Amino acid sequence: MKDRIKIGGMVTVSVIDKNGNIKRHTPRWFERLFGLRGRLMEFKHHNIVTREGDALIADALLVSPVKAKVTSSTGFIQVGTGWTGNSTKTNTRCNTPSGSMKALDSNYPALKAAWGSTGDTTITYRATFAAGALSANGINEACLLNGSSGTANCLAYAQISPSVNVTASDTLQVLWEITILGQ
Repeated sequence: MKDRIKIGGMVTVSVIDKNGNIKRHTPRWFERLFGLRGRLMEFKHHNIVTREGDALIADALLVSPVKAKVTSSTGFIQVGTGWTGNSTKTNTRCNTPSGSMKALDSNYPALKAAWGSTGDTTITYRATFAAGALSANGINEACLLNGSSGTANCLAYAQISPSVNVTASDTLQVLWEITILGQ
């Protein structure tokens, strides 16, 4: 018998306005022609568990891990504007960071579903960059880290596509899901 473990993930990025609603893009000419609103600024994209992330997962299975796990007190998400598509497996940070790293929201990480239910193999991580914490155009990359220092390890890295613009009055929420499946 041969077992293969597959690890995959999804990153959802939402730009939220001052009223708590997901912002909309300016309607394109076709949408304006028919009186339609612009599309929501909520995007989902696949991520890659980095080389460091593979090692962090293996380390977490040890009786006495040597690296910090991504927990509610050590987990951080960083966003940036430097996505290149090159060497994403070996990325250890965002290529061009924007603003400061953001600690995970309280109660994260968490299982997506209750133990024994569909979704119990998916771990979710979420960070919210509150209004005023970030003002940047062209945010197109994100990474999930096990700390905020220079020695922190990158568990996962993702492209944000299409890129998003965040004003000082907007909130940016990044929800990261990592699913582990034996096959």
